[in-house]
Formats: sequence, C-alpha cells, structure tokens
Amino acid sequence: MTLVPKREYVLLFLGDIAIFIASLWITLYLRYLEVPSQVLLYEHFVGFSMLFIAWIWVFFLSGLYGKHTRLFRRHLSMKIVYAQTINVVLAALFFFFVPLFGLAPKTILLLYLIVSCVLIFMWRAVVVPQMRGTHKRLHGVLIASGQDASALADEVANDRRYQFSFKHVIDTGRAPTHEVIQQACRVAEEDGVTFVVIDFNDSVIGAALPIMYDAAFHKRRFALVDVVELYQEVFDKVPLSLVNYKWILAHIGSSSGYDFLKRWFDIAGAFIVGIFAILLFPFIMLAIKLDDGGVIFVTQERVGRYQKPIRVFKFRSMTGNDMGQYGMGGKTKLNVTRVGKWLRILRLDELPQLWNVFRGDLSLVGPRPELIPLVSQYSSRISHYSARHLIPPGLMGWAQLKHDRHPHHGADVAETKEKLSYDLYYLKHRSIFLDVYIILQTVRIIVTARGT
Repeated sequence: MTLVPKREYVLLFLGDIAIFIASLWITLYLRYLEVPSQVLLYEHFVGFSMLFIAWIWVFFLSGLYGKHTRLFRRHLSMKIVYAQTINVVLAALFFFFVPLFGLAPKTILLLYLIVSCVLIFMWRAVVVPQMRGTHKRLHGVLIASGQDASALADEVANDRRYQFSFKHVIDTGRAPTHEVIQQACRVAEEDGVTFVVIDFNDSVIGAALPIMYDAAFHKRRFALVDVVELYQEVFDKVPLSLVNYKWILAHIGSSSGYDFLKRWFDIAGAFIVGIFAILLFPFIMLAIKLDDGGVIFVTQERVGRYQKPIRVFKFRSMTGNDMGQYGMGGKTKLNVTRVGKWLRILRLDELPQLWNVFRGDLSLVGPRPELIPLVSQYSSRISHYSARHLIPPGLMGWAQLKHDRHPHHGADVAETKEKLSYDLYYLKHRSIFLDVYIILQTVRIIVTARGT
C-alpha cells in the first residue's frame, strides 16, 4: 500500500501545461479585447509552445514540483512570482534573438506574467487542495514510540494534504507490553481501520503480529506499513530513533552498474566544469590577494570513504585555515573575509575540489566530508554517524539541499544529527536520477545566491 501517492506530481505537471495554454488565450483576449481567432492563437502558440518546455524546467528548478508541505505552501506565492518572472524574461530573450516568428510581444508578455501568476497560484493553492479533499481519507493506526514517531503523527494530523489519517496512535513505550498488544489487536480489527503503521524493530510488535495477520483475512483492504518507510516518504529523511545497524547494513549496497556510471559521471562532470572554472581562477586568486594579502589556497584533512583521511583543497575564505579544533567554546575564532563571503555564496571556494573529484577522493554528489576532529566528536555522541562514511563523500549533498541549519565552523551535535538523517536517506535512495536532481537544485541555490 502506498500512502503517499506519486501521481500528485503528474497532476501538477499536466495542470501547469493547461494553465500555460489557458493563460495565453486569456492574455490574447485581454490584449485585443476580443476572442482570439484561430490564426492569431496558432501564430502565438507555435512560438510559446517551445517556451513551455523551458518554463517547466524553471518550475522544476524553482522547487515547484516538490512536496506541497505546510512550509512549502507558505512560500508558494513568492515561488510562483519568482519562477514566472524568469519565464517571461526567457520569453523576451527568445523572441528578441529568434525573430523567426515575427513576434515582439512586449505588452503580451507583461499581461501573460500577471495572468499566469494568478492562474498558477489559484491552481496550486486553491484547486489542488480541494481535489485532494474530494478523496476519501484512509484511516489507520500508528504503533511506535520515540520522537520521530511523534513527529510523524503530528505532521499527518496537522496537514490535510495527506490522503490518510491515524485513527489511533499507540505509544509502545508508555504502557506495559500486554496492554500494548491488546490495544493494537483491538484497533486493528476495527471496521474503519485499513492499515497499520508499525515499527518492525520494536520487540513489542513481534508478539502482536500473528493476531494482526489473522485480522488481515477478515477485511477487504488491510496492510501493514513500515513506519521507517512512511517517515521517509513524508519527510525525505531517515528517522534516527527508529533505525538500527541491521537497517543500515541492508541499504549500503548498490549495483556495480551504478558505481561504474557514477564514477564516469564524476570524471566527466569534473573535467567539463573544471575547464570553465580554470578561467575564473586568476580573478579569484587576485581578489583574495588584494583583500588581505594572505594565502590563496588552504588544505584540510577530512574523513573520506571507509573513514580514510583525504586532503581537500579550497580557496581561502576565512582569516585562517579552519582545522576543526574549536576548544571549549565549540566555535572557531576565525572570521569570514570580505571576498570569502561571496566565494561562499557562489560556492567558488570549493572549485579546487574538482581535482579531488577527478582523483576519486570525492564524488560530485554525496555526504559532505567532515573535518577529522569533528568526526571523532560526532562518532562518539551520535549513533550510526559512521554510516555516512560507507559511501564516497561529495561536493554536493541531499543534506545541503534539505537542511539549512547544518553547522559551519563549529561543533553542533543536535544539528549534525538532523543532517545525518538526510545523509542516511541519500545512502538508501541514491541513484543517477537523484544525483542529477541534487546537482540541478544546487545550481538553483547558487544562481539565487542562497549560499552560506
């Protein structure tokens, strides 16, 4: 049973295409104050249709095909205006440099921006939620314990976007085993319950499974769902409180084909980007030197795959070389330089690490390599932290996309645990498709100057 269906993304895609076409029709009507003729509509549609593909890519890169969570919906209007502004600029450049269609629709583009923004927002913020509400919600039971299980229950209870709800939530850590078993079996047999989300690693669940198994034969629709899998579908990360070494070891493997393709993908990517990056090196080096007269490059010892030390190269962006030795305060005493601030925002300080990718120390995509002193500290205080070293570290990562508060130049156990939950998600779900997605979204972050 899939509780978080993927068809929502297809629905959004088809709806966006329909909105693009409808916006063009309405724009032409407003521009000429009459129903556009077939000739006029066709004349503009041929040119605009070529832009629709580019516009969908802009929507994708803008994150408009991400999950419509509560946080996402709060920023939806700005995302739409941002994406559509870029789309109109692309259209203006297209019609200016490609005069094949004989169109120079300045007024039409302005009208189109207004009309499409309104329709897209109504489609995304009003129509889509109503369409979700027309589906009958499935009712189930959540049987687990811990903060991650509580977070899952709260998320589902407070967001109507999910087409399911928890009719009962049973915390296995707050009652004697026999009471949990009795309650679990009783609610599983209720007529309105069609699925049970459980923690298969919980010893309490083991005793109740045979009875739940029997209950499944008395219902038309009934399923047992792993709480770890559902948590990942909802949050795009792994619930650290609900996984163990068995789970991690079961998901570290990957196909030889993927490893081979990924390595050649890294080599090709580092070579191509490196050719263009070399052109920037003289300007970056001059800027660093003129800023404070210090050294241009720094070298840092970090932890690579299988916990082997690797030496990475960076353009210096601080007043010294951060080695991860922060003392009692837990924070570095170094400061980011004026030039270093912009190098970080644009990720230019990491361009020398393309050599590390070419050598095989790093991959283009993977968990970011950490400084050796910090790894020693985190490994002793965070369960399963060393699992992130089972795969090659990378220049870009899933955690960098999803977790804005990851610590920089300081030790922070709480935020590093959160970051680890995303690293483990990547460890399980890594693929060429996910790698390409991470690269494209990282490019978007760089272009929009959301650097750190």
